[in-house]
Amino acid sequence: MSFLSEVGRRRFLTRSILGLGAAATGSGASPFVFANDVPSSRTMPRTPGTFRLRMRSCEEPVPKGIAYTPKFTDHDWNASETAIIVCDMWSDHPCKLAAQRVGEMAPRMNATLTRARDHGAFIVHAPSNGVEKFYADTPFRARMRDAAAVEAPVPITGNWECEPDREPELPVEANSLGEGLASGCDDPSPEPNPDFDRREHPAIQITGWDGISESGEEMWNVFQREGIRNVVLMGVHTNMCVLGRPFGIRMMSKLGFNVALCRDLTDGLYDPRDPPFVSHARGVGLIIEHIEKYWCPSFLSTDLMAVVPRSNNPE
Repeated sequence: MSFLSEVGRRRFLTRSILGLGAAATGSGASPFVFANDVPSSRTMPRTPGTFRLRMRSCEEPVPKGIAYTPKFTDHDWNASETAIIVCDMWSDHPCKLAAQRVGEMAPRMNATLTRARDHGAFIVHAPSNGVEKFYADTPFRARMRDAAAVEAPVPITGNWECEPDREPELPVEANSLGEGLASGCDDPSPEPNPDFDRREHPAIQITGWDGISESGEEMWNVFQREGIRNVVLMGVHTNMCVLGRPFGIRMMSKLGFNVALCRDLTDGLYDPRDPPFVSHARGVGLIIEHIEKYWCPSFLSTDLMAVVPRSNNPE
């Protein structure tokens, strides 16, 4: 390597660590001051590259009732400052139609994660209730578990209920079945299955610098270590875990991250026999619109498969 090339490399690394890259102050930059604003403890390679996400959200003020007027804006996110959380993409599910939809989604999700990973994004797999049972001794688990603790600005907890000061009730009913059954299951005759396989779906690869965790505290700690400012949620189920887990949309938004939902790689638990008596597909659409109105924008997975041309060149 020539002297000039080495100087250029050092200049790029310095600017990247200090957040001085061109995209760092672009659309979507968070006003939140991170505890580890200069991530000298970062373990992943810091590389150039900018995702341009075509975000869909609701026109403000939020319309009353079911009226919905979408707006689209482009947000530039540094790939190396972006984490993608894969929520509860289990190998099986008590609701067989839900499991079938996850099986269809998993290969598409893996293709997206592969490209996003190659561009420098950090992938966190969160198969809740299966993390310690199946992955305790893996390096992916250690990468999350062993991060130094950083005090969060607010308590990190799961929040399964709608928050009246920010959102009305969800637009679909998903709690009509009895105890032990999957709420919102659209199987013709739902049956309880409490011991289903909670491993990550086998079509989704866990590799490289990926992490495995179901802990909001661990994710907060690791995101501070790695200088993560942007968080993408994908997986299931949109109206429950994606919103309500300790690493879900509600909590990540409160922690000050730029948060977005990948809307073509998610699914809801909704039964058309329940209000508002629409198709399952439309029920999921209504849930996504609710999130866009009150919590965060959404975008399509193709936006994670490429970066802005030449944004990934060395300085």
